[in-house]
Amino acid sequence: MKTTKVLEKAKKDKVIFINLQFTDMLGCLKEVTAPVQNLPDIMKYGAWFDGSSVEGFARIHESDLYLKPDPDTYAIIPWLSSPDGNTARLICDIYMPDGSPFEGDPRFILKKTLKKASDMGFEYDVGPELEFFLFRNGAEKLTPMDSGGYFDLASDEAHTITREITTSLEMFGIDVEASHHEVAPGQCEIDFKYGDALKTADRLLTLRVTVKAIAQRHGLRASFMPKPVMGMAGSGMHVHQSLFNIKTKKNAFYDRSDKYKLSKTAYNFISGQLHNIKGMTAVLCPTVNSYKRLVTGFEAPVYISWARINRSALIRVPHWFEDKPNSARIELRCPDPACNPYLAFAVMLAAGLDGIKKNLKLSEPVEENLYKFDEERLASMNIDTLPSSLYESINELKNNKLIQDALGKHLYKRYIHIKTKEWNEFKMQVTEWEREKYLDI
Repeated sequence: MKTTKVLEKAKKDKVIFINLQFTDMLGCLKEVTAPVQNLPDIMKYGAWFDGSSVEGFARIHESDLYLKPDPDTYAIIPWLSSPDGNTARLICDIYMPDGSPFEGDPRFILKKTLKKASDMGFEYDVGPELEFFLFRNGAEKLTPMDSGGYFDLASDEAHTITREITTSLEMFGIDVEASHHEVAPGQCEIDFKYGDALKTADRLLTLRVTVKAIAQRHGLRASFMPKPVMGMAGSGMHVHQSLFNIKTKKNAFYDRSDKYKLSKTAYNFISGQLHNIKGMTAVLCPTVNSYKRLVTGFEAPVYISWARINRSALIRVPHWFEDKPNSARIELRCPDPACNPYLAFAVMLAAGLDGIKKNLKLSEPVEENLYKFDEERLASMNIDTLPSSLYESINELKNNKLIQDALGKHLYKRYIHIKTKEWNEFKMQVTEWEREKYLDI
């Protein structure tokens, strides 16, 4: 969409305020609000803001940054409409005073990695499956909205909320393919159309904000925390991935003659991700709480392996209809909804491209339930495990040059600093479990 089109739409939509949105390093949405009369200048020149006030961005002596809106992200915010006028949003890229891209901008990091894929002749498409919980507000303990389970029929309340979320997302231009109840009480999943990684990351941020806003309107609390309740299933963000040939527009992962219908490119891509997964985990599973989800006994993967039908594997090859070769894809099952989607997609793509460049060979698939393997059998098959804590993941990231380069020097150093600080804060906590276990020693 051109700038002139944005200005025309804002006038037609009776917009009175513009929310300029961007994310910090951790994926938290930030925004600057401006009156609509400033929109022509903002679209042409951008809007200045203080980068030193955003965690992990700039130091105080180099704080001046500016936001440049992406015209294609223009949309009316449904829940902020009023008879006096509407509020629109624009997702922005971040720039330095000299006009160069800000290297700490997560959106820039993804754009940079997508450019590398493009230089190799590929477009990267993804389809995330985002899980979340809806809790009742005001309770002393977290109380799930309902007592449903996997694919259970929605209650009237849940149906109303899901319908409202879907309608709001469609007003943002996001096509919802399906929504359903997940395994745990109060847990839901919303899936939207598979597509370009940058647009999909934008849509993920919009989905998170939309879910929280609609839940709040109904007196509920939406949470994307990976493991909010002990003993219940955690929330994941499985990501389906494909590469498409830019020239032919065909799926580069498809090969009709292969028993899995996967091409050599796909096998190299899988191998690259498995090879680099430990270094990626601090980005894909970025919180202390993330590792409470990555344990045996639930659906979350622990073992570094791949398979066709085995859902205990880290990477799965889903079935697709034979007459739809463009549906060929792989599914990475460890990311969780707390991650920054721009950074997550960037490191996933970088790892896959590394496998293609180096022609990395892929191990044999494991179609048995890995949770039933003992340590001796796992060792005999050279099946390794994901890091078991944020601390281990940080150290793996420190030892992975490829993922460091994908994040860029500026963002990598600040990310390590923030996550190390988070781990050190956690180490000092004294939990109720510890008091019950050790108080009477």
